[in-house]
Amino acid sequence: MRLPDAQLAVLEAASASNQKTIEELAKETSLNSDTAAGAAFALEEEGLVEVADRIRDVPSLTAEGEQYASSNLPENDLYSAAIREGADMEPVQINQAINAAGIEGPQVEIALSNYARKGYGSISGGEISANPDMDVKNDAEHHILQDLDEWAEGTLPRTTIDSAEEGTEPGDGYMRSSEEVYKQLEHRGLIEREVSTTRSVLLTDDGVTALMEGIETADTVGALTPEMLTTGEWRDADFAAYNVEADAERAQAGRLHPLRRTAERVTDVLVGMGFEEMDGPHADAEFWINDCLFMPQDHPARTHWDQFTLADPDAIDDLPDELVAGVEHAHREGVGPDGDGYHSPWSTDVARRLSLRGHTTSLSARHLAGVATGDLEPPQRLFSVEKVYRNDTLDATHLLEFFQIEGLVMAEDLSVRDLMGTFTEFYAQFGITDLEFKPTYNPYTEPSFELFGEHPTTGELVEIGNSGLFRPEMLDPLGVDCDVMAWGLALERLLMLTHGFEDIRDVHGTLVDLDFLRNAEVVY
Repeated sequence: MRLPDAQLAVLEAASASNQKTIEELAKETSLNSDTAAGAAFALEEEGLVEVADRIRDVPSLTAEGEQYASSNLPENDLYSAAIREGADMEPVQINQAINAAGIEGPQVEIALSNYARKGYGSISGGEISANPDMDVKNDAEHHILQDLDEWAEGTLPRTTIDSAEEGTEPGDGYMRSSEEVYKQLEHRGLIEREVSTTRSVLLTDDGVTALMEGIETADTVGALTPEMLTTGEWRDADFAAYNVEADAERAQAGRLHPLRRTAERVTDVLVGMGFEEMDGPHADAEFWINDCLFMPQDHPARTHWDQFTLADPDAIDDLPDELVAGVEHAHREGVGPDGDGYHSPWSTDVARRLSLRGHTTSLSARHLAGVATGDLEPPQRLFSVEKVYRNDTLDATHLLEFFQIEGLVMAEDLSVRDLMGTFTEFYAQFGITDLEFKPTYNPYTEPSFELFGEHPTTGELVEIGNSGLFRPEMLDPLGVDCDVMAWGLALERLLMLTHGFEDIRDVHGTLVDLDFLRNAEVVY
């Protein structure tokens, strides 16, 4: 038998009694890992060795995880402080417990969000209570952080991390018994998990026999070169077989984000339904964002707690005077003989104030008023898929900026059935046929209702949009004398329903799954 040098070296280094990894064989034979792996696969095809794959899920600490591993988790510090302050007897002020815990900045929100989740107590009405039966010293999350930290430093035997097999990486038996805890730590950004594949080689009986009988070295050629073609040497060369199963480095090319591709799919669907796309400014006057939508100027949602205002410039000057007067009259006196208005404060200075749009309904107002593309004549179908900005608390379903699918239909004699039928047709294009509707209140639509879809993984109903027919108090100042039905749908939540992930941050920010971004397909 004749074998190429690399294959012969790997065969001679392999053992019939102990599995050796590709890395170990490469080190013993002075070959690089790719060459050693290719040789091992070629030998496996000849039946001389067996190649076994072992896949491991290996956790490691992030910088934040290392910080908490060497100290404590914020919620544990908060619980201990609450106990010292007597919160196990009766509730105490949250600030009192926070100050006693010595936590500040982002750690405060981290502590508060995980305190109740772990059953440490309750937080309500600015007060905190503590469950006296909890033992934070046995907190599973903190223990795993400490174990991973000690393993990384080499002060903890690997068998403590991995009870399945001594001398392996963390991630087998220990990981299986603590999977939910690991998921939570990964969700919090305290650990990272990497899937690694280890290949091991074992000499077969045929391999042992071949070595005993003796093997000659074959001078094989791995690649055809220009020189070989020029000299004609290729005619007598012994070319190595091409192994299509050999490991090769994967090139990761750039590609569109799944959210962007879904947005493009939404655009295609709506254009196919006869809609035309509209656009407009991200920073706009409060007049277009809220006043035109019959949103009172003293509404809580118009404070800095819910929206982002601009400092420089902080106001806009070019608002149409006649339109401003009409909107102000609608706010103060209402519209029509039975109109009443809000009788609340209304200021032109507030209307001119600049903010980042909290919804894309500002685009609908601009187009209906005729200032975007000129006066509109019914029937009209308009839409946009654009970013909006809200000062929300980040969680599994809320972001500070996200995409909204805005849409409106302008025509005579529209009804709620028309609106529901539009949604049914639109979402059916994405395989969503289980829509549910719930009546709600909006200052600018009546009737109004929210849309819900069933999450494919959890089975829970997820709110995916809001809609209704614009009120006369909104349409009359804009000069519109027919019906207009409109909606604002969440693009990210559409993606949640089509792909099944439970946390909106899985496609945004530092927690994003890169494999998902590289491999996810748009659902049609």
